[in-house]
Amino acid sequence: MKYICLMKFRKKPTREMISQNLEWIEKDKKMGVKIDAIYWTLGRYDAVVIFDAPDEKTAMRMGLERAENLSAETMVAIPAEEARRLVE
Repeated sequence: MKYICLMKFRKKPTREMISQNLEWIEKDKKMGVKIDAIYWTLGRYDAVVIFDAPDEKTAMRMGLERAENLSAETMVAIPAEEARRLVE
């Protein structure tokens, strides 16, 4: 299942935070998560992560692990072609 996560830093990012995040990404891989892209952004959110996870609980666990450093809003992403079929 594909997800999009919009993130805001709770505090100024540090090298330690970035290093910790890289460790979490490796842990996520072991839980079956595949990160497609990570973007740091300007505007309302500081980062956007696009990823696949086996289920909603795994996606939620990712956000909870990072809650000290980030606030996150995670959405299920449905491919446009699948959504169009629902309308037909």
